[in-house]
Amino acid sequence: MDRIAKDVGEIQSRLIDHRPVTQGEIRYFVREFEEKRGYRENRLLEKLNKMVVESNEQVLPKCSEHMQEHLCDVITRLEAANHMADRVHQRELEAHQVTTLELSMEHCKEEWEEFLKEQQRLREEVDEEHAKAVGRLSTQYSEMKKDLSKLSPF
Repeated sequence: MDRIAKDVGEIQSRLIDHRPVTQGEIRYFVREFEEKRGYRENRLLEKLNKMVVESNEQVLPKCSEHMQEHLCDVITRLEAANHMADRVHQRELEAHQVTTLELSMEHCKEEWEEFLKEQQRLREEVDEEHAKAVGRLSTQYSEMKKDLSKLSPF
């Protein structure tokens, strides 16, 4: 009976308890995954190394050659563009100066017209005061003449 119980317990543990089998499968899967991953990473690194070597040996010299060939042309074009930009800037400055000069001249004309109006007003005031003074003096002299003619019997 003990043997039967032991056998039944062993059968039950094999049917119900799958831990040892699962752990073995997990270890096998991890080992396979690491090997495949290692191969894949190794292949990836080899491809990258091949690309870098190819770039250094072929692409870099070609790029350097093209750069040397076209660098003078690029510099010439940049100088031309810079010269054009300077001319445009100079024109804008001249236009701005002309505009500023015109505004200044217009302001001066306005001030001159205002000055002339003020001078005209002052001249009219002086003329008016002069006319009044002449009128007073004429009146005063005519009164003095009357007084003088009254005093003189001749």
